[in-house]
Amino acid sequence: MNGHRAWIDAWLPHTGQFVVAVGLTLANLAFNIIAGAAFRFSADSATWERFLFWQVIGNVAGFITVITLTALLRLVPLSIAYPVTTGLAVIGVQVLAAAWLFHEPITPRGWLGTFFIVAGILIIGRKGR
Repeated sequence: MNGHRAWIDAWLPHTGQFVVAVGLTLANLAFNIIAGAAFRFSADSATWERFLFWQVIGNVAGFITVITLTALLRLVPLSIAYPVTTGLAVIGVQVLAAAWLFHEPITPRGWLGTFFIVAGILIIGRKGR
């Protein structure tokens, strides 16, 4: 994006940048879901060993989200990458982790909020086009 080569460029494919960006976005989403779920498991832990185990899993997954976002920023402007990954993380944690894994209900207000997040992601993703 800014014309100079960084160490991370050696790890990124040089062709198919759209496919790489989508892959990094999906990886970021997956690890955000893992982190959110791990912290919930940690909160529900009966022993300090389980608490610590899930804290480590959540923090490692969170660190990977930082790495995927950093790599994504080599391909996509911050003004697009950050809101898209953050919005998808909210939706992923709410729908996949909270509702599906932990059986937490999603209220009509929650679904409305999810709709607005998706609409915002679509609007931001089309910025400048």
